[in-house]
Amino acid sequence: MALQAIAFYLLAFVTVAAGLLVVSAKNPVHSVLFLITAFFSAAGLFVLLGAEFLAMLLIVVYVGAVAVLFLFVVMMLDIDFEALRDGFAQYLPIGGLVAGVLTIEMIMVAVSVATNGKASANALPNASPGGFSNTEAIGRVLYTDYVFFFQAAGLVLLVAMIGAIVLTLRHKPGVKRQDIGKQVARTPKTGMELVQIKPGEGISE
Repeated sequence: MALQAIAFYLLAFVTVAAGLLVVSAKNPVHSVLFLITAFFSAAGLFVLLGAEFLAMLLIVVYVGAVAVLFLFVVMMLDIDFEALRDGFAQYLPIGGLVAGVLTIEMIMVAVSVATNGKASANALPNASPGGFSNTEAIGRVLYTDYVFFFQAAGLVLLVAMIGAIVLTLRHKPGVKRQDIGKQVARTPKTGMELVQIKPGEGISE
């Protein structure tokens, strides 16, 4: 128990510190790296709770995909971060007020649970009830009790993906586009021919 307590406080401290450094770092690349550190520390907390499947998802999805995507976007796009920081001081009081309220609420809940709150009488959460593994327990609940919500979430993501493609697809004038149907339907009788061209010159209609 002593080792688990030390690991919990160490991971919790690293998670909170990395989260603060994400919003306070001046270099956006450093912010993304601190975000990855926070994700890894949060995954360690999930492992301590017995939710190793959620820890794996956090690393694979958020660290392996989202955080790396953020890193590449930040490094490849020419963004004027100095202009983005101009309004930081303007919104700092409001942000500090909201953060203070949330901190007070979390402290009140933690103190209530640790002392004589109603939640203190509840049993500790069991990540793997009924002798099942953590992955099997999540699968049983997800595909039975919450199957409709799971399917609805999939439809929402599908609509969002289609919307992103529609919004970003642009047909520029003067740019030749590939027509798969015409290419497949071509035969030697309909005008299929081999043209010898020089590199860089292309062909005309």
